[in-house]
Amino acid sequence: MLVSTAELATHLDDPNWLIFDCRHDLGDPSKGAEAYGAGHISGAYFAGVDRDLSGVKTGVNGRHPLPDPSTFASSLASCGVTSESQIVAYDDVRGQYAARLWWMTRWIGHPYAAVLDGGWAKWNHEALPVSPEIPVASRGELSVELHPEFLVTLAEVEQLAESGEGQILDARAPERYRGEVEPLDPVAGHIPGALNQFFKRSLRDDLTFKPSAEIRREFESILGGQSPESVVHQCGSGVTACVNLLAMELADLSGSKLYSGSWSEWVADSNRPVARG
Repeated sequence: MLVSTAELATHLDDPNWLIFDCRHDLGDPSKGAEAYGAGHISGAYFAGVDRDLSGVKTGVNGRHPLPDPSTFASSLASCGVTSESQIVAYDDVRGQYAARLWWMTRWIGHPYAAVLDGGWAKWNHEALPVSPEIPVASRGELSVELHPEFLVTLAEVEQLAESGEGQILDARAPERYRGEVEPLDPVAGHIPGALNQFFKRSLRDDLTFKPSAEIRREFESILGGQSPESVVHQCGSGVTACVNLLAMELADLSGSKLYSGSWSEWVADSNRPVARG
């Protein structure tokens, strides 16, 4: 699930390894593609968060709804991905966009996906190969074997918030969780019953993941004995929550789920309850 820069560097000429640049800026959606065009890991394809990792917005389904699974599989196949391909995703922040691609790839049934540990920053720091050239791919074939059990629906989250049978983990920054600020969505606060597990807590200062044992201790501390299968991850729009999903998998706490609509879908209906503090 994690690939080091050193390991990826040895596979740059391996046709079975497909690299995806997921750089993105929520405040400037065109910035990721521009950064990719200026230079990227040699051989990498661009996977746009709004273009490739999201579907059609209806106004009530969140800021980054999931795309149709077949459409997503087709976008991967257009870059040469097959059922045997090893996918490696990276970004230039803390892995949240790369983790979204990692999770979505598993969701459609392709098990060979990983996030580049340390991402673009570590790759550049180590002066590893970069190129502005856009690779030309031969189309691959990738079937979909969907895992709907990786997701929970809005209705299920509403029931969970009311019953307390399970645990919602909110991956947003603490001040957003508490409702003190809200830079992206129209309402501040959090889903009632949710606990805050800021996704950056699983990362070191150099943007690599902490040791799995340390990550496990942190999640076990906040979960207080609840099973991983009872955990639902959310954030603002189903992106940074994928970092917590990846972290739990790295810590051998498998089975947690994603609420993809997250806070931006939750607050689309003013009748849903909001907690603060």
